[in-house]
Amino acid sequence: MNGAESLFGSSAGSVAAIALLLAVLALGGVVLLLARQQRLLGQYQQLMTGSSGANLEIALEEHLALVRATAARVEAMEQVASRLENEAQFNVKHVSLVRFNPFRDTGGDQSFAVAVANGHGNGLVLSSLHARDTTRMYAKTLEDWQSSHPLTDEEKQAIDLARQ
Repeated sequence: MNGAESLFGSSAGSVAAIALLLAVLALGGVVLLLARQQRLLGQYQQLMTGSSGANLEIALEEHLALVRATAARVEAMEQVASRLENEAQFNVKHVSLVRFNPFRDTGGDQSFAVAVANGHGNGLVLSSLHARDTTRMYAKTLEDWQSSHPLTDEEKQAIDLARQ
């Protein structure tokens, strides 16, 4: 112990102890930097997965090309969706059925009124009047939920139900 006390007791020993402490700290710093480098290398390799190129610039160019192609496809899909939405206004969207008994002396609700219209309220009202010996059918056009022909209460009710 005497040798160690005399070594660290002198100024040369103090310098050596400080140098040893700094070397240990530097070694710890190197180990931390190596660990960080390995982590960054792993992230870089993960970034480069799926890329045909070996550098970051090529990988970014490939990614940007994919993003541009996807944006173009989204734009095309938006145009198709808009066109389909506009065309759908002309498809049959509103349908209703009202059954009724126009004659009190017959049984059951065998007569009916059917309203069929598109998104603009254009279509038709089809009515059937059922009696004991005959059934009569009537068709009336609809334009903007209105008809140029007189409507029965049941036909008006069918139109109102279809409009809802």
